[in-house]
This record gives sequence, structure tokens and C-alpha cells, in this order.
Amino acid sequence: MIKKLTRHGNSLALVIDKGILDLLNIGADTPLTVNTDGQNLIISPAAPPGREKRFRAALEKVNRRYGKALKRLAE
Repeated sequence: MIKKLTRHGNSLALVIDKGILDLLNIGADTPLTVNTDGQNLIISPAAPPGREKRFRAALEKVNRRYGKALKRLAE
């Protein structure tokens, strides 16, 4: 799919088709992150608040419980 940017005041906007919004479960109020890898524009739904904290806590729990076994498997 090829898209063109649309003038929106002093800025440019990218209009995303409803089908893509529905597929990704994105609405007008969904916070998005905008990144680039140097050549591509990457637009993603923002991670829910606290996700990183929950991930770190789960990782710590797994390391406490299975850390020794995981180290032996890695050798």
C-alpha cells in the first residue's frame, strides 16, 4: 500500500485506513510510539504503563528460582 502525506496546518499527517486500525486495535485515543531505524518509520501502540516493571519483576523471580539450572544449561 502506498500512501501520501496530507497537509494538516503547518505539519504533514499520515492517514491510516480503518482496516489497519481495526487489525491493530488502535483508536483515536491510543498512545503511539514513533521510532526510526534510520530508513523506516516505525509506528507502534505504546506499551502499557508498568509493563517494564512487571517484566523485570518476573525476570527476577525466574532467575531466583531457576538461575542455577539455566546457567548449567548454558554451559
